[in-house]
Amino acid sequence: MKKEDLPQDPGALAKFTREVCYVKNGDGKYETALSVGWDIKKQALDSAWDEVNQRVEDARQAVLAGEKSPIHYFMELRLMDIPVLAGYTGFFPFFIKRHLKPAVFASLSERKLEKYARAFDIPVSELKNFKTSNP
Repeated sequence: MKKEDLPQDPGALAKFTREVCYVKNGDGKYETALSVGWDIKKQALDSAWDEVNQRVEDARQAVLAGEKSPIHYFMELRLMDIPVLAGYTGFFPFFIKRHLKPAVFASLSERKLEKYARAFDIPVSELKNFKTSNP
């Protein structure tokens, strides 16, 4: 791509960062140039975030319906999966899967809830009182 053809379509991160791209200069040699974004890339990122937001909303509805524990919602909100959460909490993945069940979650000790709250960077009360909070 020639330097003058480098797209400069502002994206979601245009105010914060720029992307370094390799372009050909007038002599046909490669050099670096900065781009604030490309429309195609912006559309792809927007589509990905739409999917993430839908997963978070689905998780919220599952918790409110009593199908999953609040841990499920906060995992989706923080873009975590079970192995990542296991790394943050020190719980074995098997136990985290059990803690996703509302009945098991209700019986968790304060100490275990504190580990989850620290991993999600929220107060324990927000984890315990999910149904009364406005996520």
